[in-house]
Amino acid sequence: MEKGALIEFKVQGNPRLGVADRPEGKKNWVVIDGNGQSHVLHPRQITYIVVENGDYEPSDIAAFMAEAEPNIEPDSLEVAWEFLQEAGEATDPASLALLLFSEQSPPLRYAAYCLLSSDKVFFKRKGDRYEPRSVKQVDEVRHQQAREIARKLEWEGFLSRSKQALGIRQSEGADQQDSLSSIEWEKTDRQRLDLLERYATLGEDCSQKVAAQEILTALDYKTAAEDAFQLLVDLGLWSPHENLALRRSQIPIQIPDEVSAMVQKRIDNPPPDADADRLDLTHLKVYTIDDESTREIDDGLSLESVGDGRKRIWVHIADPTRWLLPGDDIDLEARRRCTTVYLPTGMIPMFPEALATGPMSLRQGEICCALSFGIVLDEAGAVEEYAIKASRIKPTYRLTYDDVDEMLELGLKAEPELNEIAESAKRRRQWRKSQGAISINMPESSIKVIDEEITIDVLENSQSRQTVAEMMILAGEVAARYGEAHALAIPFRSQPEPELPSDNELLQLPSGWVRDSAIRRCMPRSEMGISPARHATLGLDYYSQVTSPIRRYTDLLVHFQLKAHLRGETLPFSPAEMTELTQGVSTAAYEAVTVERQTKRYWALEFLRREGKHAWSVMLLRWLREHESLGLVIIEDLGLELAMRFESMPALGERFDVRVVHANPRQDFIRLEVVPDEVLTGEAVA
Repeated sequence: MEKGALIEFKVQGNPRLGVADRPEGKKNWVVIDGNGQSHVLHPRQITYIVVENGDYEPSDIAAFMAEAEPNIEPDSLEVAWEFLQEAGEATDPASLALLLFSEQSPPLRYAAYCLLSSDKVFFKRKGDRYEPRSVKQVDEVRHQQAREIARKLEWEGFLSRSKQALGIRQSEGADQQDSLSSIEWEKTDRQRLDLLERYATLGEDCSQKVAAQEILTALDYKTAAEDAFQLLVDLGLWSPHENLALRRSQIPIQIPDEVSAMVQKRIDNPPPDADADRLDLTHLKVYTIDDESTREIDDGLSLESVGDGRKRIWVHIADPTRWLLPGDDIDLEARRRCTTVYLPTGMIPMFPEALATGPMSLRQGEICCALSFGIVLDEAGAVEEYAIKASRIKPTYRLTYDDVDEMLELGLKAEPELNEIAESAKRRRQWRKSQGAISINMPESSIKVIDEEITIDVLENSQSRQTVAEMMILAGEVAARYGEAHALAIPFRSQPEPELPSDNELLQLPSGWVRDSAIRRCMPRSEMGISPARHATLGLDYYSQVTSPIRRYTDLLVHFQLKAHLRGETLPFSPAEMTELTQGVSTAAYEAVTVERQTKRYWALEFLRREGKHAWSVMLLRWLREHESLGLVIIEDLGLELAMRFESMPALGERFDVRVVHANPRQDFIRLEVVPDEVLTGEAVA
């Protein structure tokens, strides 16, 4: 290359013409562009030598480009490609200039070079030559380009709709939600929104974090997972209280359309009843007792005289197996869900609601199919005799726990059966205690959220609740005894004997919650398997949960097995199959319990956050890490247990008032402080 040569090079990726001025060192050249700016270039930085031996000046560049630019017309390249592709010939800038412009002047050669170097469709470069692509290759490239253009348009459309939604959220007015609803998100938007949801849910564990962060950056948000959460809230797609614990879980929320369709067909055309000879118990008075909000009514109680002054207690359990077969789509969907999930904001049913709250439930005044456990107790409260029958019942009363407590307190003569059932429950409880049952009476709270209004109630361990619980335990013992006696492969629930504090150690603790908390801490987790074993807390040699088949899949498995055996049929599940099922269901049930617990805690912390400086009376239950002054307290009015760090060390069982210093439910954080007595006194006076 000599002084005066005209060359092309790139500045920040953009092509520029310049004139070689002088060498710089052994290899470099100083090149001056049309603006008079100098550039020191290595030969590798030169993209094209337009005229190698020329006498160009930088001032000539403008006129040169004025002659070249009108001929840089991409459409003309396709004409040349068609000719060269058919002829099977390669080309270069000089040959292409001759083909397109019928001459090879430097400006026209440069125009041809520009066409070839910027082309991504028709030619591919090999050395200094450009070979025409095949027709198939050109079609593929054009298809890719069309897809890229479509992706760009989709991206721009997504950003436009997102900014529109964000603008609505920032505007004043009560009709924000209606305006947000008017935004029509495209199918392709859903993929990007899913990315944001996964990142907001999984955080650093999200495999598509980078793509989600690109969206956040494009919409002027920071790039942390909590920023993705906030963006989804700002777009009106998530609630500020979105349940991340539920989203992180594998719990199915939506019922598949094909299952819903099958449910409706099943309701409209019930299958033949495999237990056509059900025991008719419709003459018995049946009490169903639940919370007022309960919609899945799965148990009822009756009392029947059997002569000699003896009474038979009937525990009637809803019979969902009347409406499905082992392995059909409805059963498999219930198996996939494994349990009804109860959250403060509502429930996620194991069965579709049309079935669970409809024909499966024991509905007042309707003839219902049930699996009934008839039990006669001896004077001490032990099971003297029992029978298990597929039955037909007609629930008489739909009662709440409060209703029953009031009826028992009044001792209504019109309902002697209810009073006798309650007395039997007391006798039964005493019998279990004599068998080693361990009683732990800690407050249990119920948290309900309706339209983001939070209500927390402490569930009283009332006589009605104790009665129902005792009757359910009784049915579970009978089911297990039957299973053990006939060597049935059913899910038995057991619990190893705990290593409890000694009597002397317990006596040193304040009675009540502190002592119960110490005992509870020692209790091992219950276990499930197909071999019967003792349940330490209940004081029973055998136990199986059988009373909630609408909302707990292991209970449903017991029903399948028991009913098949009662009919004299082969059991639907072998021991190996039952073992595999119970293991899978147990894992899923544990996840559901974890989500319930985390969700309940979130709303508990949110409730306390909203209450601000309210003073709460608490009791110290036990030390978590005494050397760090970290203890576990219970808020008496709410039944909530929280960790708290102390500046001075209170005694176990001591009561004092606390306030919330800071609470962040999303980060699962709360800090409490003791309220000094003088502050409380001053506030009371004020």
